[in-house]
Amino acid sequence: MRTLAALVFPGFETLDYFGPIEMLGGFTGQTKIITVAQGAAPVPSVHGQRIVIDATLDQSDDYDLLLIPGGDTALDAAKDPALLQWIADASAKAERVMAVCTGTVLLGMSGVLDGRRATTNKLDFNATVPLAPNVQWIKEARWVEDGKFFTSSGVSAGMDMALAVMADLYGMKTADRLAVSCEYEWHKDAGRDPFAKLAGLV
Repeated sequence: MRTLAALVFPGFETLDYFGPIEMLGGFTGQTKIITVAQGAAPVPSVHGQRIVIDATLDQSDDYDLLLIPGGDTALDAAKDPALLQWIADASAKAERVMAVCTGTVLLGMSGVLDGRRATTNKLDFNATVPLAPNVQWIKEARWVEDGKFFTSSGVSAGMDMALAVMADLYGMKTADRLAVSCEYEWHKDAGRDPFAKLAGLV
């Protein structure tokens, strides 16, 4: 069984977290979900509901899978050098690393995406990608796979990315079953990104 660490910080985007978790947890019994944060207190999302923490960052940085959601406050979280170091250390040990929306910018600011291809939320693209200038930012992509790193565009794209990770780890048949079990129409084409055009990026 693989252990997935899902990092949360105050103001994290709800669907960035719960959407991929629905797909990654799934019905396979192959993934144990651990919610991690800097402190032990419940962490509020951007919508106000609080999520209980399973482990604090100082307890471990050794997980099989890592998920970093986004949210406007991800850039505030990136101001903490200790958090960026934890992300870098956890990413080095993880088998797969995933980020959604501005969570990709947070991941990029840790340095682990330097020289790699990645994408992020298209509405915030021009304002945020300069914060991680050594990343090869892809303007038009629903998600991007570069080695063990999977990054996705805004919010709902995280579910498509998570299914791509499940297909990578457990096969396409398993990923298809997960999508059907959620009655979710999976966009399997990573380059299908109408939002890049709507945002004036292409």
